[in-house]
Amino acid sequence: MKQLQQFSEGSLTITLFWWNQKFILKFEQNQLEQTYKISELECSEKEVLELAQNKNFLEKVRKRFEQMYKDLQDELS
Repeated sequence: MKQLQQFSEGSLTITLFWWNQKFILKFEQNQLEQTYKISELECSEKEVLELAQNKNFLEKVRKRFEQMYKDLQDELS
């Protein structure tokens, strides 16, 4: 697996990998992570990076992290 880019957007760490003809877009926040696998046939590296910086998409990622954290806390309580 080859790491292409890594950057932060607020509390998120965003890493773009390339592996097995797929871009792997990983978002991390604290102990949680979300991973999206995107075929290189669907998008270019530039398009995947644009998605990773899209404000609307990032808001959805943040909300999903909030729900993931809540789900984890509910089950551990």
